[in-house]
Amino acid sequence: MTVYSYLTHLECSRCGHEYESEHLQTVSACCGKPLLARYDLARARREWRRSSLAGREASMWRYHEMLPAQSEAEVVSLGEGMTPLLACPRLGGALGFAGARVLVKDEGQNPTGSFKARGMSAAVSRARALGARALAAPSAGNAAAALAAYAARAGLPAFLFMPEDAQESAKVQVAALGAQLYLIKGLINDAGALVAALKEERSWFDVATLKEPYRAEGKKTMGYELAEQLGWRLPDAILYPAGGGTGMVGMWKAFEELEALGWIDGRRPRMMIVQAEGCAPLVRAFHQGDEYAAPWQDAETLAGGLRVPAAIGDFLILRAVRESGGTALAVSDAEMLEAARLLASTEGIFTGPEGAAPLAAYRKLLADGTLQPEEEVVLFNTGSGLLNLEQFPVQAPVLRPGERP
Repeated sequence: MTVYSYLTHLECSRCGHEYESEHLQTVSACCGKPLLARYDLARARREWRRSSLAGREASMWRYHEMLPAQSEAEVVSLGEGMTPLLACPRLGGALGFAGARVLVKDEGQNPTGSFKARGMSAAVSRARALGARALAAPSAGNAAAALAAYAARAGLPAFLFMPEDAQESAKVQVAALGAQLYLIKGLINDAGALVAALKEERSWFDVATLKEPYRAEGKKTMGYELAEQLGWRLPDAILYPAGGGTGMVGMWKAFEELEALGWIDGRRPRMMIVQAEGCAPLVRAFHQGDEYAAPWQDAETLAGGLRVPAAIGDFLILRAVRESGGTALAVSDAEMLEAARLLASTEGIFTGPEGAAPLAAYRKLLADGTLQPEEEVVLFNTGSGLLNLEQFPVQAPVLRPGERP
C-alpha cells in the first residue's frame, strides 16, 4: 500500500508526552512547550527509497512522506521549496580568503520572497484539513505575507498583527492578498500577546511560530533539500539567522530523520546561529550556558525578522547548537547592510538584512579561526532584498537628454 505520509503522532518537545495528530493542536498541555510531529521512521526506512524522488515536483512536497499532510488533496501549495544552493567562488576572495568553500541557500526565491512560505504551506495545509475556519498570527513582516498568501490559496480568512514599523512590502502583500492587517505600537511579542488574548473569543487558530506543530515541519525541508542537493551528505557548518528559530529546530529534526532513514551518515554540520547586536537573547543564553533565553529588553535592530525578544523554542535552538558543536554570535546592523551589499555585488544574490547576517558572521568566524576557508559552509539567505528596498537607498546622477556620464 502506498503511504502518503508516515505521520503517527505529536510529542511534547520537553517531556515526550504524546498527543493526537488528527486534531488541531497548539502547545503541549503538559509543559506548555512546542509539539513536534513524529513519524514511523522504522517503517519508512523499510518502504521509502531516495530513488522515489526522481521525477517528483521541484517543491518541498517532494518529501511528503515526512510531512504532515495525509493526502495530496490536503496540500496547500504555491510551489515553495527546492530553492537553489549557490556556490559563491568570488565571495571568498572578496573576504580575503580566496578559495573559501562557501555556498548560499537562497530562500529569497520562495513564494512571497522568504523562507516563511515553507512553514505556512505546511501549517495552513494541516489547519484547513483539521477544521480551522480562520487563521491568525503575529509577525515581524515576512510570516504575515506568507500566511496571507497561503490562507488566500486555502480559501480561509486570515488576521495578521505586525509592529507598526514593519517593512512596507509585508504590509502591501497582506493587504493585496485580502487578509486583515492590524499594526501594533510595540514589538512582535506585543502582537503575539494580543493574538493570544483574542483567539478564543474570535475563533481564530493561532499559527504563531512554534505555537502549532507544523510550521517547523515545512522549515525542516530546508534540511532535506540541502542533503539532496549535496548528494546526500551535509556541509561542515551552517550559518543561520535566528529570530524565532523555527528553521534551526526544523533542520536539526530533518537531519535526525534522514539518519534514521539511512539516507545520510551520522556526520552533522556545526549549527551556528546569528542574531542582531540589538536583540540577541539566544546568543547571550548560549554563552552564559543557560538552557532557556531570558527575554531581551529594549530590542532594537533594522532586521525585523531578528527583532524577537523571546522565542518559545529557545531550548530547542540552543540544544541543536550545542549538540552540533556549533556557536552563536551577534552582528551589528551596519555589518548586515555591508554584507548584503557585498554578496549582491560579488555574487548577484540580493538579500535583506536578516539574510545577510550569516555572511557578516562568516567573515568574523574566518577571521578568528573558528571556521577555516577549506571547510564547506552554507549560509542561509532567508529573504529577498526586494522585501527591504527602503534599507538600500540609491544615489545616482540624473542625466538630461543629450548628456553622457
